[in-house]
Amino acid sequence: MDTRVDIAIIGAGVIGLAIANELSHNSAKTIAVLETNRSYGQETSSRNSEVIHSGIYYPAAMLKTRLCIEGNALLYKFCQQHHIAHKNLGKFIVGSKDDTAALEELYRNGQQNGVEIAYLDKRAFARQEPGLEVDEALFIPSSGIIDARGLMQKLYYLATANGTMFAFGSELLAAERLNHGYLLQTPHETIWAETLINAAGLHSDKIAAMVGIDLDQHIYHLYPCKGEYYRLKSGIPIAHLIYPLPGQGVLGIHITPDLEGRLRLGPNAYYVDELSYQMDESHQEEFYQALRGLIPSLRLEDITPDFAGLRPKLQGPGEPVRDFVISEETDKGYPGLINLIGIESPGLTASLAIARYVKDLIPG
Repeated sequence: MDTRVDIAIIGAGVIGLAIANELSHNSAKTIAVLETNRSYGQETSSRNSEVIHSGIYYPAAMLKTRLCIEGNALLYKFCQQHHIAHKNLGKFIVGSKDDTAALEELYRNGQQNGVEIAYLDKRAFARQEPGLEVDEALFIPSSGIIDARGLMQKLYYLATANGTMFAFGSELLAAERLNHGYLLQTPHETIWAETLINAAGLHSDKIAAMVGIDLDQHIYHLYPCKGEYYRLKSGIPIAHLIYPLPGQGVLGIHITPDLEGRLRLGPNAYYVDELSYQMDESHQEEFYQALRGLIPSLRLEDITPDFAGLRPKLQGPGEPVRDFVISEETDKGYPGLINLIGIESPGLTASLAIARYVKDLIPG
């Protein structure tokens, strides 16, 4: 074999980068990160809303909630420490008079989760966002936006400075448990690692199966869900994140001011069979219909295509929301294998907390 390392991480998205950074601090262990693409963060991590979430949406016991709330605080601190562009804008979740019961339920869930939250009536909301037509809203001050690329660049720099090796253009072709570790085959070399961390995002279920995990038995199958983004061309002044009430497993088409003050719309959400980032511009009407009641002056031609992203969902169409899978797999016969599967939103927000969680799963 060509190389021996203590830890191999599959995937250099924001999760893999955060784990590499966390594990490389004050550690004598050798770490290698294998990434199929030619650089880090080329897939889900760079094709999203770049929102710092609060932890309001899911039950308190879920990993999604716990790691989001912890990650929110860690991320703001990390951004301030390392001068990464971000803005703590605050988020409104808006509704009509018919949405009172749903907003109240979400308000109670946020309170139970320990998230700071406030209720605003029509008049109070209008003082904050006079260009929008809303009957009532929830305000969550801890939400914001971040330069995801800047975050990943800093994590990559720190991990590299701490001795982490990155192998780009290194698709994992085969993996097997061998001699109390894992033998990994790429197009360029063979690597043996004592610990294998699967942070392969959209491909993490396939990596788990490659090692030997039964995806059907453990319900590890992923269902790629596509989301498209549009830009709002008109100069409507919007200062906060504006979200509708969440739907079944999705947060809905929202309005996100970016760090330059431009307005991003989306994403929508629909399941797909292939991993393609091609925009389907026939969905422009869907965006218009979703927002025209909120923005009375909106015209169809005010909306222009931007980009598309893909999310690795563990639940298929019509199925209940699933939690993150972050599992050390000794009980399945694979000691030293840590699978991270279904790390979709709020994965970016939770990334630093996820890295700490994974570190605690590694023996010794």
